Amino acid sequence: MQETWILKLPSFEKPTSKELKQVLAENEKDLGIFLSYYFKKEGALAEKVNLNSEINFKDECSGNFELEFDLVHYNACLAIHDQKRDQIKITFEIENDRLNLKGPYWPEREMDEI
Repeated sequence: MQETWILKLPSFEKPTSKELKQVLAENEKDLGIFLSYYFKKEGALAEKVNLNSEINFKDECSGNFELEFDLVHYNACLAIHDQKRDQIKITFEIENDRLNLKGPYWPEREMDEI
């Protein structure tokens, strides 16, 4: 499984690191939804997402960065409410006025044979 997400960029011609940081900060809730897809099988949600590293440009239109977030496991029936800080590496590509985010590849386990 590898999740992707698209964020709209303001009309910057070539966004700088500072401008990308601003876009990520403004879209904190969207980033939480994006990261929560990785942990849905655990029954966890990602909250309070923020940038944990500098934005590393591979070239002027792509690169990577790390996001830090609270990973919250909650189940009222089992009286579980656990929270820990976690991080994940994200790669990005800038295409026109879009910031295409791509999370890490996590292989999914296939069904076991009977």
